[in-house]
Amino acid sequence: MKMYYSPASPFVRKCMFIAHHLGLADRIEKLPSAAHPVNRDKSILPSNPLGQVPTLVTDDGMVLFDSRVICEYLDQLGKGSFFPASGAARWKALTEQSLADGVLDAALLSRYEGAVRPESFRWADWTAGQMDKIAVGLSHFERSIDAKAQRIDIGTVTLGCALGYLDFRFPDIGWRGKNPNLAGWFETFSALPGMQATKPPG
Repeated sequence: MKMYYSPASPFVRKCMFIAHHLGLADRIEKLPSAAHPVNRDKSILPSNPLGQVPTLVTDDGMVLFDSRVICEYLDQLGKGSFFPASGAARWKALTEQSLADGVLDAALLSRYEGAVRPESFRWADWTAGQMDKIAVGLSHFERSIDAKAQRIDIGTVTLGCALGYLDFRFPDIGWRGKNPNLAGWFETFSALPGMQATKPPG
């Protein structure tokens, strides 16, 4: 398998966490890429019209994107249990994945606003709106997370990658102070081998 890859991407990290956990990481050739919201990497476009990472090319040549699809593919390939098959557990995991992905989307938009958009075009209210999405999303997890439980599914993996990205790109927002239960949960979750193996460059 081949994956268009960026070590700083939290969405790539989701996929690689699952790959490491299921013993598939060594089967994935990482293709360096420079995905960008404006200057799209032309090497990715023939495989993914959106020019985004992660994009996975399977051993039989099928192309998969985005992270949600790739994670489910890897889970089936490795006979994992990241996606509960049915019932309340499935809908809980998928909904948590959606919320944590939304937190990540807001974080990336805030990052792009400050790092990519020319300063004269930046909109402070836009950034504030995205950061509020992050804060409210984390407050939801703070109320619902069981700090003592180490449930590992697509919901908690996405949440772990979202919190790791906040530490990586927004170290000064102090999310732990307002979310002590979430902070305690993340301290344990971030020690998992899959999280340690996929840390962004620092």
